[in-house]
Amino acid sequence: IPDGDGLWTSPVPYVLDKGLEINAKGVILKSFDQFRLKSCIDFKLRDSEKYYINVQKLDGCYSYIGQVFSNGQDLSIGSYCDEISTVEHEFLHALGFYHEQSRPDRDDYVTIAFENILSGYENNFKKVSSESSTTHGVAYDYWSVMHYSKDAFSNGNGSTVITKDPKFQDVIGQRQEMSPSDVLELNLRYKCNSTIAFKMYCGFSNGTMCHMNRCSQNGIGWEIVSHAYGGPSSDHTGLPTGSSHQGYFMHASTRSGKEGDSAWLETHRMSSNRECRVHCLQFYYYHNGSESDELHIWIREFRDEQDVKGTLRLVGYIAGPPTSHWQLKHVSLNTTKHFQVEFEVRKGTGSSSGGFSIDDINLSEIECPHVTIQLNDFEKLLSTSSFGTTIYSPRQYSSGGYSYRVAVVLYQSFVGLFVQFLSGKYDDQLEWPCPQRQVTFQLLDQTPNIQHHMTKQRSITTDPTHTSPQGYFYWDDPREIGTSFVDENNQTVYAGPLLGRVYFATFEEIKSRDFLKGGSAIFAFNFQGRLIKMISLLTLIINLFCLEFYKIHCVLLFSINSFVSVVAFLASLLLWWLPQSSPCCWH
Repeated sequence: IPDGDGLWTSPVPYVLDKGLEINAKGVILKSFDQFRLKSCIDFKLRDSEKYYINVQKLDGCYSYIGQVFSNGQDLSIGSYCDEISTVEHEFLHALGFYHEQSRPDRDDYVTIAFENILSGYENNFKKVSSESSTTHGVAYDYWSVMHYSKDAFSNGNGSTVITKDPKFQDVIGQRQEMSPSDVLELNLRYKCNSTIAFKMYCGFSNGTMCHMNRCSQNGIGWEIVSHAYGGPSSDHTGLPTGSSHQGYFMHASTRSGKEGDSAWLETHRMSSNRECRVHCLQFYYYHNGSESDELHIWIREFRDEQDVKGTLRLVGYIAGPPTSHWQLKHVSLNTTKHFQVEFEVRKGTGSSSGGFSIDDINLSEIECPHVTIQLNDFEKLLSTSSFGTTIYSPRQYSSGGYSYRVAVVLYQSFVGLFVQFLSGKYDDQLEWPCPQRQVTFQLLDQTPNIQHHMTKQRSITTDPTHTSPQGYFYWDDPREIGTSFVDENNQTVYAGPLLGRVYFATFEEIKSRDFLKGGSAIFAFNFQGRLIKMISLLTLIINLFCLEFYKIHCVLLFSINSFVSVVAFLASLLLWWLPQSSPCCWH
């Protein structure tokens, strides 16, 4: 809609209705993080604002366009609307966006087949006049999350939207995320010159270092190069074009020097914008040195702007066998202070034929994935593996103590993503069947700058009442319902059923955009467990209260069962409240 009409003031107040599905609440909070990452639009729980968005589970997925009503403007995330693309679509409506195929210039790009539209839905395909809308000069975007699909509201006699360029016929209606053009138009509309949660990106384009500094101790140092001895032959940014693309990356050779020599590369100083202690560092690395060479990731935290020395804290490291592909690495930083990130390559023992390289560094104030599985030479792996070949992650523990692993299942022409509970050391302290924990599956867009990502993601939430045809609870204790296997430590482990999305992505879909880059596909997973964190906190508080002040009375008044009941009751109250209460992430 035109500038000045129906604009919201950021942060946009909202209310999540109690009737929303718990999975939808988690997806909505994830979508807010994408707005924060890519724009200056933030969201906050409504306090006493007259204008706010009232998110409810009504009939279908819909929103009004722009700020229209006071005292709560309805936005519906109904049944089967709980995908991040759908949520972003509806919130973009609320922020002032019409559908892409309603643009005044749409006839230059698509043909609307009115004869194929369901009777009564013709108005959904009306053009909006140039007097009633603006595009801010942004080109028509077949990839827009606001675009109808080719068969939207079809009566069964054929497609309703036909692209003038045939190669986009199966692109329109994509349900991944906001496109870069969607984001550009949003930022133009709201006159954004910065974002809420994005800190930096550096791809070392044109041989520049993005205001980073380097220093060396003794024989080794960081260099900006277009290729390195022994690999890589090109930067990550330009893949898959490879050596024909003249790109740059940082490389620290360990071929010379002595054990313990190190090279340091540091970012500029930054500070946090958000209240929550969530920072995610993402970068790609290539290791072709000695197995004993190490890449250390440090954070240097400063007390204030006058502190010039700061305090170093190790937050991650990489070592081990050399790689043959650029590898993705995530590191959670979690700081509230002024800080900078420092990369240290340290030469190990033995001879080296290369060193460490890094490229495409991103830093943001959103949560890192909890698990990633990178599959190199993916096309060959998918086509030659037996149908149903399963690739598991190592065992993980959620923040609340649930033991699990994730899996990518190869079906030759498509892939499935799953989560599986494993027996673990905290099982007798946990609630079974596992209630209302959200698992998010992602096929990562490897576009170098994360602000341009259109990652495909889907979420599921554990339902303690969900039963199998055999009568057991799907999310129950794997010791009760699972099958046993012997793990790499020669220990017997019980595994529950694989639960997730069988048809997560086809190979044709994976080949689109930058899901497949340099031959590699990357799958990411998050297991949210905030409620258990709060139960643990309540347990700690009550225990301390008992031990320090009312030790005798607590022993008399609280049996173990009644104590657990109190905690469970308080936790059940928190379950209703928590998804709305946090200005940050639900984790």
